[in-house]
Amino acid sequence: MAETAGRTVIRSRGHRAADLVTGLFAPRPSGTRHPAVAVVMVVPLAAFLAVLFGGWDAVVTQASSVAGMLGR
Repeated sequence: MAETAGRTVIRSRGHRAADLVTGLFAPRPSGTRHPAVAVVMVVPLAAFLAVLFGGWDAVVTQASSVAGMLGR
């Protein structure tokens, strides 16, 4: 009996850890993703497209303009 109870505790801990990890990627009730996941998905694609189409200079210029407007 004690062995079984120990396994149950280990399993429940494992499920909680798995829920924390998959909670970032699981759809939320409203159907939205966590903002960090959205950034991780979009930034590599945006960088790839900027390099592929030669728009890297435009990205740098825009970033510089935004930083100037923010006073940095």
